[in-house]
Amino acid sequence: MVIKHKWIFKTESPWSDANQLMLKLDTGSWRTERPVLDKAKCNYCGLCAIYCPPQCLKDKGDHYEVDLAFCKGCGICAKECPKGAYTMKPEGGFANEG
Repeated sequence: MVIKHKWIFKTESPWSDANQLMLKLDTGSWRTERPVLDKAKCNYCGLCAIYCPPQCLKDKGDHYEVDLAFCKGCGICAKECPKGAYTMKPEGGFANEG
């Protein structure tokens, strides 16, 4: 049996039944830490994307990339990654980036 997803937003919550619109907040402006990926460690298992509460990880074909506009910096992706590919870094280190 194949389950087809009905995507309303590209950032759906894993506990959403996808029949109602989700509250979609720009949480990137108040995040204190951000996940940083070491692609050499990533085995593309997708656990980071499965457990991400706001579902802000995008499938890039060989890794998942964080959409920083919606990442709240909770660190669940880093905690769930069995390879330790994501590490949380303070936002202060990225002050000069947009």
